[in-house]
Amino acid sequence: MSHTVEKIGGTSMDRIDKLRDTLFIGDRDPDDVYQRVFVVSAFGGITNLLLEHKKTGEPGAFAAFANKDNDHGWYARLDRVAEAMMDVHSKVLDTPADIERADAFVQDRLENARNCLTDLRRLCSYGHFRLSENLAQTREMLSGLGEAHSAFVTTLMLQRAGINARFLDLSGWRDEDVVSLDQRITSAMKNVDLTTELPIVTGYAQCAEGLMREYDRGYSEVTFSRLAALTGAREAIIHKEFQLSSADPNLVGAHAVRKLGRTNYDVADQLSNMGMEAIHPKAAKTLRQAQVPLRVTNAFEPDDPGTLIDDQPTDTPAVEIVTGLELFALELFEQDMVGVKGYDSAILEILSRHNVRIVSKVSNANTITHYVDSSMKVLRRVEKDLAKLYPSAEISLRAIGMASVIGRDLLGLSVLTRGLQAIAQAGLEAIGASQGPRNVDVQFIMERDALHSAIEALHSALVAETHVQIPVAA
Repeated sequence: MSHTVEKIGGTSMDRIDKLRDTLFIGDRDPDDVYQRVFVVSAFGGITNLLLEHKKTGEPGAFAAFANKDNDHGWYARLDRVAEAMMDVHSKVLDTPADIERADAFVQDRLENARNCLTDLRRLCSYGHFRLSENLAQTREMLSGLGEAHSAFVTTLMLQRAGINARFLDLSGWRDEDVVSLDQRITSAMKNVDLTTELPIVTGYAQCAEGLMREYDRGYSEVTFSRLAALTGAREAIIHKEFQLSSADPNLVGAHAVRKLGRTNYDVADQLSNMGMEAIHPKAAKTLRQAQVPLRVTNAFEPDDPGTLIDDQPTDTPAVEIVTGLELFALELFEQDMVGVKGYDSAILEILSRHNVRIVSKVSNANTITHYVDSSMKVLRRVEKDLAKLYPSAEISLRAIGMASVIGRDLLGLSVLTRGLQAIAQAGLEAIGASQGPRNVDVQFIMERDALHSAIEALHSALVAETHVQIPVAA
């Protein structure tokens, strides 16, 4: 039996001490503890403090530094990071000796990071050097501090429990070599004996490609998937705080949802598009091409096999998930559009320039509507650029909700018709709907305040009443 590569997310990391006696050890025989590699994220909230808050945008140490905060506000933010790191590891480590070692690790890394940023700021005070040219590397360095801390602390905790855990730091700390991601991973794993060692690997990996430039905060899943592919893992496993189920139990009720049990990468891609990531789409592609199946489990239900995601089609068409997302409809109406090429590509260029994520789009003879996931502030800038480019066009923004019905195979289920009927029977109105020929998802558009009710109605009609149990892989 070959090894598995497993990932633990940030919110689960906050309870890593609870996982020690279940996920890591449990009732396993001593030898069964090994043949696993764990990739860890930073503890919950730490990356927000290091960079910026993912949801609110509140500046962290990097944002303050990048904004040329000359009153040394970024100093204070690094102090806040140190306090948060020490607070979290003091709660998961049991012995004073381990806490002291973790404290020393934090102090060393953050003090050196502070000195590095101070030197960079001093260097950029000369006219020949520009801070803007070094911000990408600065963001990478600061981000890696979070995963290095969590991996080090987890290693200490497991070693104290008698496990031969090994800290593998891919963050490139004080490493002068410029290597690719594959070289970084291969070099770190070269001398690891998976039969007697349990590697604890940082979710961030410093490499020539620059993970954050392309994946930003999704980098840990890219490291995880590449590690699984390069080492020929039997299975890649992501441990979350919930099971993948047919809908959000908070919306439709815990009694009504069904655990998926098994699905495929097509469904995982649709979930990513709807902001409900089982795994980053780039990471899914890596696993898919390497023919490594992915399992998503609840970290705190170690006896449950979770949901297996592979490349296999289903034998029985069925709706598997109903989910939704709050979006904006960006509509451009131009009478002169009929028969003229170039409108679509010009709109896409502007949306790309403003880093607007497109979830879906529809068009007819004189109208193109993009359903986008962005802030109103950014979209106003898009609207302004479009108005300059097409001064005679009518451009509108509308807050909408999109409910998506997803399954490996929806052929023959009349999901579009039955879904519209279910929405109408719930006293709601769909203002748009679409289904592609691949038969893996159907999207329903409605006013934003009707989204939750629509999800509940769709789930009741398409899943709860007609559910066919999907067998769980052994």
